[in-house]
This record gives sequence, structure tokens and C-alpha cells, in this order.
Amino acid sequence: MTLGLAVTPMFGGRAVEAGEEWALSGPALVGIIAAARVAASLRINGCNNRIVHFDPIRNYHMTSFTFQTTRSVIVEPGSSGQLGALMAGLGCTNVLLVTDSGIMGLGLATAAIDGFSDAGVNLSIFADVVADPPEEVILSAVSDAKAKNVDGVVGLGGGSSMDVAKLLSFLLGSNQALSDIYGVGMCQGERLPLALAPTTAGTGSEVTPISIVTTGASEKKGVVSPQLLPDWAVLDADLTLDLPKHITAATGIDAMVHAIEAYTSKVKKNPMSDCLAKEALRLLGTNIRTVCENKDARQARSDMLLGSMLAGMAFSNAPVAAVHALAYPLGGHFHVPHGLSNSLVLPHVMRFNIPATRDAYAELASIVFPDVEQGSAEIMAVEMTRRLAQLADDLGLETRLRDVGVSQNQIPMLAEDAMKQTRLLVNNPREMTYDAALEIYQQAH
Repeated sequence: MTLGLAVTPMFGGRAVEAGEEWALSGPALVGIIAAARVAASLRINGCNNRIVHFDPIRNYHMTSFTFQTTRSVIVEPGSSGQLGALMAGLGCTNVLLVTDSGIMGLGLATAAIDGFSDAGVNLSIFADVVADPPEEVILSAVSDAKAKNVDGVVGLGGGSSMDVAKLLSFLLGSNQALSDIYGVGMCQGERLPLALAPTTAGTGSEVTPISIVTTGASEKKGVVSPQLLPDWAVLDADLTLDLPKHITAATGIDAMVHAIEAYTSKVKKNPMSDCLAKEALRLLGTNIRTVCENKDARQARSDMLLGSMLAGMAFSNAPVAAVHALAYPLGGHFHVPHGLSNSLVLPHVMRFNIPATRDAYAELASIVFPDVEQGSAEIMAVEMTRRLAQLADDLGLETRLRDVGVSQNQIPMLAEDAMKQTRLLVNNPREMTYDAALEIYQQAH
């Protein structure tokens, strides 16, 4: 299946027809600039032809925005077997597959590896990625790739593998040093051809221009640049069928956080991201319990991957905020998986944000939980935070910081580290202070 986005501005413009490659960030559509009222529809082939109509300028104080995303997308069970042909189509003859030992041990890379053989493309494998990858893992991958003279990179795995693959492809193509590209827009030059295939429905890294690196003992830094967007995102539901329930649950809530924070992002909130965030939340909210209860629910898993990708597209252009800022120290200091870190602080940050987001949360409540009782915006916003907390508990996730080894006397350290995440905190709809972060951690403990 392919994914088509039909965007038909009233002031004119060419629509991308269903069945074409989705190319929102090519020379013709490197940024979608909306300078007038837009009426658009999101058509997703392979999902019962559902169409979501939206009137994006409503309640906006902006008249223009730029939207960038991955050039081409495949949504199809078994499509990881096409990675070899896709890379060959990009002119590659010697590709490095970036993954982790768990993926290799489970045999999840087998179809992809066989596909490279069928396509006549030489393949090497770097399987030393770890969660929250430190700088030395990326530098080791660069050294390995240079020794093998690779001309293309594929990332297959969770967010960590894809983040390493993105950085690797850029560092090999540009010859910049990793230490020189931390921050926003610091990348110069071009990357090698790149394709990404997620094995979890959560990070959305296959469509984001962001990679996160652990620096020093526990601090995380980001590299944010459009050069990190891949040529292909390959969504193969078969790669997610054997995920354990707790990983499925945590990564699914991670994707929901991406959509929620994109929808309420303070700085770059825009109509495109809003549309994508709402459809992402509909898909994720509809399917997350199903995939946790039935690991073989292929259509539901495909919908989860699609929802995760749409959320990734949304937050790439309307960045995440305080939930992520408060989650990062949990990963850095206690090695709590990223999705679970987000889940642990999500309801508490949302409650803090309600004075600035009650209308937005109320609107999203009906999308995520269609059976929610209608009421005032305040009541529905509070109910949404309650239900998200209940969802995590129902899915068997830890719900208190003390459950993951955080002691009361470590909370000030977490609050101090969270306040260093200025790149994220500027996007929060309500100003976050050290005292507020401290109180949120205490509530979550």
C-alpha cells in the first residue's frame, strides 16, 4: 500500500493523488506554505478509505507555516523485504544495516536481509545499538561504516536504532563531527541515502528530523535538522507482531504523547500538524488496547504504526514540550525506557497545563475516548488526564516514579535536569519553572 495526501487549497495548487509516493519534502513540496484559508482532506489507503476533513485556520493567529517530512512512505505488511530494492533504487551498492542485538536475535531483520540479497546489494550489519545511545555507539558505527566504505544506511529497530542510523548517514555524507551538530539547524552538507523501518509503534523517528544522544553520564542532547529526514519510511506491521505487551503499551502511549504535545505546542502549532495529531490519536486510541490484548492483530498493529508515524509528522513540525523535558532525566539517570518515562509524567504535566490547554484537551478527549461524557471544557480536560492515567494502569505499566527506582530525595536532581531542556520547554503552552517541575515529580512519585 502507498500513502497519499490530498491537499487542495482554495487558492489553487496540485493535489497529490492517492497511490502516488508521498513526497511532502521534495523540491516541489519542501515546505507547504499556507497563506490563505485551506480546506484539505487526509486520505489513507488501506484503512477503509477513511477521510478526515478539517478547517485548519480556525482559531489560528498565524497566516503562514512551513511543513517538512519524510519524502516517501510505504505502509504494507512484509514491506521490510523491499528495503534492498529501495536502496538499490537510490543508487546504493554497499549498505550498512543499523539495528540492535535483540532485533537480530528475534529474527526480525531476516526479511530485510534476504531482500538485499535478492536486490544484489551488498549488506553489512551494525547491531551494537543500545537504548538511549551514547556518543561512543554512534562514533563506533561511523568507524565501522567508513572501514566498509558504505554508500547507504538503513535503520531497522526502535527509536534508538533509527536515531543512530540518521546520525550515521549524515556524519558519513558531510564529514562534520558529532560534537558540532548538537542543537537546531547545525547540520551542514548532505547525508548518504537513508531508509528507516520501525519495529515499534511509538517513536515516529522514521519521519522526524531529530536524533537524541546521551552525552556524559546521563544528559541527553538533540540534533535537529531536516537532513536527518530519510528518503523512505517503511511501515511493516509484521515487525511488531511479537512485541511484548509492556513494550507495545509504553511505545503506544509514547506516540499518543507526541500527538498531544504537538496539538498544544506553543511555538509552531499549525493546521497540518493539528490534522495529523488528531488522526494519530484516533488511530492510537482505537487500537492500543487491541494490540496489547492480541499480539496477532495485524490490522490493528498496522493502524498503530500509521498513528505513530502521523504523530511523528505532527511533532516534527509542532515540537513536543514539558512531558518530554521531564521524561528525559528519568531515562538518563534511571534508564527508564523513553515511552514509559513519558507515560509516568504525562497526566501530571497535563494537569499542570490545563489552565492554558483546557479547550484543546477537551477537543482531544472525544477523539481518544469517544465514549467520554460531554461537559464543560474544564471537566472534559480533567477527564482526559484521568483516563490516560487509567489507560497506563490498565495496560500494566508502572504508574509511579517509585515503581522505577526513584527515591524522594532524587526528585530535586530530576527537576534541575528537566529545566536544562530549554529546547523543549519553550514549546510548553504554560511556562514551566523549577518549582512546578519539582511539584509534578512529587505528584508522580
